Amino acid sequence: MKRFAFWNCLAVFVVMFLAARVCAAPPPVGPEYRVGGFILGCQAYTFHRFTAFEAIEKTAAAGGKAIEFYPGQSLSPDDRKSKVDASATDETIEKLQAKAKQYGLLIVNFGVVGIPRDEAGARKVFAFAKKLGVRAITIEPSPDQIDLIEKLIKEYNIAAGIHCHPKRTTHPEYKLWDPNYVFSLVKDRDPRFGVCADVGHWTRSSVDAVAGLKIFKGRVISVHLKDIVESGNPDAPDLPLGLGVTNVKGILRELRRQKFDGNISIEYERDWEHTVEDIAQCVGYVRGFADAENKP
Repeated sequence: MKRFAFWNCLAVFVVMFLAARVCAAPPPVGPEYRVGGFILGCQAYTFHRFTAFEAIEKTAAAGGKAIEFYPGQSLSPDDRKSKVDASATDETIEKLQAKAKQYGLLIVNFGVVGIPRDEAGARKVFAFAKKLGVRAITIEPSPDQIDLIEKLIKEYNIAAGIHCHPKRTTHPEYKLWDPNYVFSLVKDRDPRFGVCADVGHWTRSSVDAVAGLKIFKGRVISVHLKDIVESGNPDAPDLPLGLGVTNVKGILRELRRQKFDGNISIEYERDWEHTVEDIAQCVGYVRGFADAENKP
């Protein structure tokens, strides 16, 4: 009987130990990967006319400290056949990680990535993200995928943020632009399931970005930070931070109030071939904001 009790207790301990590891918070991010206290860098789609290696170089040149990759980008000028996606080989992943480390960048996120409806396909995305070492993925799921995604969030200990594109009258069935609708999908789910707040697309959809962030307090997984020319226009062009109508100061203040510690990805969708200077201006805006807010 004593022997049985011993093995029973040991089994319980092992289960608890493994559960603790699965639910463990990601390691803290040091100051070397922050700007103004935020984990700040670029969404690689900003450089989608270039390779992932070039996106790393350009992000570092603009002063970013982190990078969010998107699916389908070619690896490097010397290897355009290898892609950054769930089918990437271990060698491709290792090359990406080495390149990011060389330029002092933290790989923080992957998306916007489609989640296959079958569990094997969905699992492949999460397994790739785990190997890549990201803290979160960015997705645009359908409601019938929520259970499966939550299951994989728990299993892989990777957060998932639901992203939005702008509201369009020609596509009334698309609802992810509405933060209240997205919140209804995640509100009773694992706390690692939340929103990738694309504040520019919210503004294009006439959504108050600060109010949107408040809806998701505790569930803001990541942010796509952009400023735009005009509210309510789904095709409004981007501008460097502080020059458009997006309430960038209010957004940064709200993120601070929430003690947000996910990644902020600058996504600059304009003048695709020559964006580094404008992105550097965006990085400088965040740094200047932090300096000004921290003054006594």
